[in-house]
Amino acid sequence: MASSIEKNIWFTERFGENEQHKHRMIHWLVSKKTAFQSVKIGQSPTFGKCLIMDNDLQSSEKDEFVYHEALVHPAMLMHGKPRQVLILGGGEGATLREVLKYRTIDAAYMVDIDGDAVGFCREHLPGYSAGAFENPKTRLVIGDALDFVKDTRLKFDVIISDLCSPLQGGPAYKLYTEEFYQALRSKLTPGGVLCAQIDACTLVNMNTATTINNTVRSVFASSRLYTAHIPAFDNLWGFLVASDRPVALDLSEGEITKRVAELVKGNLRFYDAESHRGMFAQPKYLRAAIAAQKAIITENSPIFVSK
Repeated sequence: MASSIEKNIWFTERFGENEQHKHRMIHWLVSKKTAFQSVKIGQSPTFGKCLIMDNDLQSSEKDEFVYHEALVHPAMLMHGKPRQVLILGGGEGATLREVLKYRTIDAAYMVDIDGDAVGFCREHLPGYSAGAFENPKTRLVIGDALDFVKDTRLKFDVIISDLCSPLQGGPAYKLYTEEFYQALRSKLTPGGVLCAQIDACTLVNMNTATTINNTVRSVFASSRLYTAHIPAFDNLWGFLVASDRPVALDLSEGEITKRVAELVKGNLRFYDAESHRGMFAQPKYLRAAIAAQKAIITENSPIFVSK
């Protein structure tokens, strides 16, 4: 039985200068300091095991499937026949897990700069990856995503950006610039699709998401922002898909159902045609903010999120 001290550990996550969110943890299970970040896992009575990096909740055992299915499946189905896929970030291996559900996959490249964090997740959160790291189609690269994209001669049908947000004082903003998205566009096959997580997307906290979306929109012929509520984040979370082939972003509910049946192995717990319709149906205030957004992130004028 856990002690009284273990029952009253409160993890506090800052959403900004005026907002915080608290989770009670039964206890901390394990922690590690890597060359890039602090990584730890707490046991929540509500959400199960929670992965926390640099004091930011990254995912929870209870609802990680919502985030990862929302991130991966719209872009994969929009492409229709993804064979080569590139994942930037995604240390837990859950994004990789979802990609490998596709029968068409020949190779799934995952590039993460923090090998210690990837190893930590493989050891302590094996249910997240569900054997994905051992899959013969997986190509795990420990390295900088910026360097990989610059140096690779490979082309990809789908590129998935599952990177940390561009926090103030950190280097991640270089992976959110107009220049970097131009580089990603050059690595896509004709009709290829980019998708990305783009931070919180609420009435009081959506500037980062709309700015990233506008930056991507400046590079690609078509771009769509969509959202999903992630309970452990206590936030409506923003994602986007982009392509130079506009038709790739327009799928009927019937076509989505058909493609899921044909392409995806195993069950999906969150994503289907009805969920897809809900994710892409945005409230009027968010549509207005997207239309009004003019800022673009460049290497010379980065936009930072401050937590």
